[in-house]
Amino acid sequence: MEPFIVSARKYRPQTFKDVVGQQAITNTLQNAIDQNHLAQALLFCGPRGVGKTTCARILAKQINSDGTEREDEDFAFNIFELDAASNNSVDDIRNLIDQVRIPPQIGKYKVYIIDEVHMLSQSAFNAFLKTLEEPPKHAIFILATTEKHKIIPTILSRCQIFDFKRITVKDAAEYLKYIAESQGVNAEEDALHIIAQKADGAMRDALSIFDRVVSFSGSQLTRKSVTENLNVLDYDTYFEATDLILEHDIPNLLLLFNRTLALGFDGHHFITGLASHFRDLMVCQHPDTITLLEVGEAAQQLYREQSKKTAPAFLLQALTIANDCDLKYKTSKNQRLLVELTLMKLASINFDGEKKNPESVALHNTTIDFIAPSTFYQQTFKPKKDIGTDSYTQKPTGTSKNKVSQSLPPNTESTQEIHTTQKTIDEPTSPKAQYVKEKPVERPVENVKEPIPSTSTESATAKNPISQNTADPIDSTPKKININVPKKRVSGLSISSLNAKKIHEQNKVEVVIDENNLPKNIFTEEELRQHWADFIEIIDRKGQKILASNLHTDVPKLKENFVIYIELPNGTMKKEIEREQFELMEYLRAKLNNHFITLDIGVNEASAKKFAFTPEEKYQKLREKNPVIDLLRQEFDLDL
Repeated sequence: MEPFIVSARKYRPQTFKDVVGQQAITNTLQNAIDQNHLAQALLFCGPRGVGKTTCARILAKQINSDGTEREDEDFAFNIFELDAASNNSVDDIRNLIDQVRIPPQIGKYKVYIIDEVHMLSQSAFNAFLKTLEEPPKHAIFILATTEKHKIIPTILSRCQIFDFKRITVKDAAEYLKYIAESQGVNAEEDALHIIAQKADGAMRDALSIFDRVVSFSGSQLTRKSVTENLNVLDYDTYFEATDLILEHDIPNLLLLFNRTLALGFDGHHFITGLASHFRDLMVCQHPDTITLLEVGEAAQQLYREQSKKTAPAFLLQALTIANDCDLKYKTSKNQRLLVELTLMKLASINFDGEKKNPESVALHNTTIDFIAPSTFYQQTFKPKKDIGTDSYTQKPTGTSKNKVSQSLPPNTESTQEIHTTQKTIDEPTSPKAQYVKEKPVERPVENVKEPIPSTSTESATAKNPISQNTADPIDSTPKKININVPKKRVSGLSISSLNAKKIHEQNKVEVVIDENNLPKNIFTEEELRQHWADFIEIIDRKGQKILASNLHTDVPKLKENFVIYIELPNGTMKKEIEREQFELMEYLRAKLNNHFITLDIGVNEASAKKFAFTPEEKYQKLREKNPVIDLLRQEFDLDL
């Protein structure tokens, strides 16, 4: 049985062209070799598994190649690799410096690759400075690290720095596809994208995950087998959750979350994945940002279809809610309830769950009268239709003016624009057409149901008995009213509500309180202070700490005419108490059985200056209370 070689070693790049995702760096190094502009100290920094050590070995091999060596020549005698994580002392660096002096036996250069160089000690760095700055002409140092910020500036200034970037999902998926074809594995494109996303920009991790899932599923690499083996949530879960959110189906949404928890995923993983799903839907809505979607072609089509069902405003609000849950998750005491509450909020976006008011008049398929509250009872008039038109106009000819309430046809759509028709009203010239002001008569709303036909003025007058009532003169300027009529909404302003409001105002009874019958018991200052302290204790238990602290600042004093006086150090505390004094006064009046108690708050600016605000003032205050603290400061040489 032949030993198995992992893909990360088996498919390690042998030339700069084989390196994945680092074209800028490999081109720079290749040009430096061709033009003989290679520096003697190089620093390769970047995340794990992006090709730092691989590029260092390729560079060491190429600078010693002259075209006469064998293809499998690796120049092992010219390349020295040092692990700084285990050889980080001054003695190790001294041994390295002694080896640098010896010229190479084969080839032109000796290349020293120091991996994890940030692990060197401070003294080892200092011992390495001189050699790094002026090495022999046959020596080249290549330092590799994942944490550049831990290297001292004097080392950084002596090196030519190359920053390696993370491997993109697209590049990693393409390289995995090449390896799968080389090994005879039939892999789905979505499965390779999931592996590339799980690797988080590290090609070595992607190859290790690829070996694992191939061992699990064999020569058929499917998206389902990859998600099962890697224990990641498939995007089908988020598509289903989004559909339930758009349908406002809270019960099934909670059941889906429960099934997700049963598979071993935590709520934080679910909610962050859902937020990422909303982000992917948002970038799908514009052709310029669709390149930010790092999924396969089949998944892109699913995202495009679902993004058509969602509005940008909905996605923005959903992202805000999901991100808020993400921030609160770690500090929450009941994390499952937090996620479930977030899902219910998401399912309630744009949800019209109002109960219809049976007393109000619905705008859909019902009659609507555009009558202002102030002109509910109007003067009677005689309509006059303009010749040659199908609409009514209103002409101001005198003091008697009015407009006809217009009804909405039953087939009016929700977005139809409605123009109220106006009647022409002239002053009566004959005795038979005299206008008589009558006492307003309340009429039931149910009588105003039929729409006014545009062909007969007499029928319009007969079918609108409300318009025959007299009222104050109204504005005669023609008005245009635009109304959006939703099919399932309830009118906020209806005739019945106006009638109810008028009846309520007529039946309103004015209550006069006789102050002579209110209790006015005499009490002592000790009783006042006792109940004052009891009130402070009550509000302190309720959590009103600031108000309790402010009331505890001064002892109340009883003055003439039952006036309670307290003195505060600043105006801010006074405003706080004045804003909350209602509850205090009600408590004291009830306990002392005296409803003539008043509160007088004074401010003493002199006492306000006694409060310590700066660190020096606080220290002086502490030293006055306990002089020993000054000895403590001198003993330990402490600073403020």
